[in-house]
Amino acid sequence: MMQPAHRAPLPFTKMHGLGNDFMVIDATGGPVALTASEIRAMADRHFGIGFDQLLLVEPAPHAGVDFGYRIYNADGGEVEQCGNGARCFARYVREQGLTDRDRIRVHTRAGAIELVVTQGGDVRVDMGAPRFLPAEIPFVADAPAPRYAVQVAGETVELAAVSMGNPHAVLCVDDVERAPVARLGPLLEHHARFPARVNVGFMQVLARDRIRLRVHERGAGETLACGSGACAAVVAGRRLGLLDARVTVALPGGTLAIRWEGAGANVLMDGPAARVYDGLWRWPAAA
Repeated sequence: MMQPAHRAPLPFTKMHGLGNDFMVIDATGGPVALTASEIRAMADRHFGIGFDQLLLVEPAPHAGVDFGYRIYNADGGEVEQCGNGARCFARYVREQGLTDRDRIRVHTRAGAIELVVTQGGDVRVDMGAPRFLPAEIPFVADAPAPRYAVQVAGETVELAAVSMGNPHAVLCVDDVERAPVARLGPLLEHHARFPARVNVGFMQVLARDRIRLRVHERGAGETLACGSGACAAVVAGRRLGLLDARVTVALPGGTLAIRWEGAGANVLMDGPAARVYDGLWRWPAAA
């Protein structure tokens, strides 16, 4: 299908949070409409820009927030939440001069979140309270529980299921290096008990305040870091009695600091965000 000859190049910024990388587009001056196939072309790491998620910065949709925030996975599907993306969002709107606030409230599909740019340059994200009711995750189960038995590929795995505004499954493993991320990640992502698909975390508990984590992200595959996945892992570990309230999460791309005081409390995430480069996406003559 030929693209219109008059379609102007699209400015963007490439960013990352611990290697979880993003294409960020400023849509505050007018809507930016992208098809799933266009997003997939942009996400291609050989023929496009290459990213795990695309972030759209939009005007505030209602009073009480400063911006809107939309997230698309590399497969073109829109999702509800992205913790690493939220940190990049905060750095982006500050660096682009869209706001000078240190505390920024942002509307997502999962609800409002609050971002705080610290004096050291990191970003603290208030991810809200985790949800455990199966219908809210969503997950097919008769009642909420700290852990569930799930049949997959002829075996039974034990996992926790939690929503951090997006669905997560968390498995405890003895060694993340040998965890079956590539095999079980896609199978669980598309498992019938997760009707909206799921992000799958493989957690190794090192101490009550330290874990290692690898995450297979819904629509993106394994990424170097997953902010909401780190939050979900700490929540799951707390509910299983394995972790304390403050936990350092070591991901392949770096570390995040997660705090969750327990039932009824919001989850707080601290970590870095970095700008890589600015560019222009020139529409190919044919898609």
